[in-house]
Amino acid sequence: MKEFSNLQRAEVLTQALPYIKKYNGKLVVIKYGGNAMINESLKQQVMEDIVLLHLIGVKVVLVHGGGPEINELMAKLGKKAEFVNGLRVTDKETVDIVQMVLAGKVNKTLVNLLETKGGKAMGISGMDGRLIEADFKDEKLGYVGDIVKINKEPVVDLLEKGYIPVISTVGCDKKGNSFNINGDTAAAHIAGALGAERLIMMTDIAGILKDKDDPSTLITKITVSEAKKLYEEGVISGGMIPKVDCCIEAIKEGVRKVIIMDGRIPHSILMELLTNEGAGTMVLGD
Repeated sequence: MKEFSNLQRAEVLTQALPYIKKYNGKLVVIKYGGNAMINESLKQQVMEDIVLLHLIGVKVVLVHGGGPEINELMAKLGKKAEFVNGLRVTDKETVDIVQMVLAGKVNKTLVNLLETKGGKAMGISGMDGRLIEADFKDEKLGYVGDIVKINKEPVVDLLEKGYIPVISTVGCDKKGNSFNINGDTAAAHIAGALGAERLIMMTDIAGILKDKDDPSTLITKITVSEAKKLYEEGVISGGMIPKVDCCIEAIKEGVRKVIIMDGRIPHSILMELLTNEGAGTMVLGD
């Protein structure tokens, strides 16, 4: 790749200046997880993007999942993963595995990466400070949680002290039960509780496509009511349904804009926030 000259670097920075001013002091929640986390070089770039945003004054909250890592540990322990409508069936042993992987390995790995890139990060789970209070979603699913309340104070405290909060999506109730919480759902509720300017949902597809097999049919912007029409037409189907549901939930809870973007594209976060190109599909209120 041809190296940038100093002049080209300076021009890139000056072109980004209006966007830097726009987001300075604003709060952005990034949902990162699943297959978007597998590629190690891309993971490094995502952490660099987050630290860059942090250093230019954007308040970033990182909410993460870790499904592949959970599957890997379950396989090593001889447990078979079972899903119903995209949700992991979670018995008592499985919720312990989820807690170990998400609140332990994945959370601390991401915190460490952010720190090595020059950021100031603090990892917490949804159980810390009862950040995510939950109840049983469906007895058939076991310890899968339905979010009852978001207690945002732990996150606000970390932001005020200059940290990037890194949140693993494990919840709890007042009886001492732990719950496996869907990462997209948790991110939507946390973004709503914090009044985020934007929620960025990183996934492993380009966004909402008119033709699911053709990336060139990307829909770059839709409103909530337009999304509901796309449900009826079958354009939004399969695994995209719960993601768009979470986008709509976030909009209802007060998030201004939600982006579904392809986390496999290098520096897609910076493309979305610091250029006029954007990335993925933007979901807006009506």
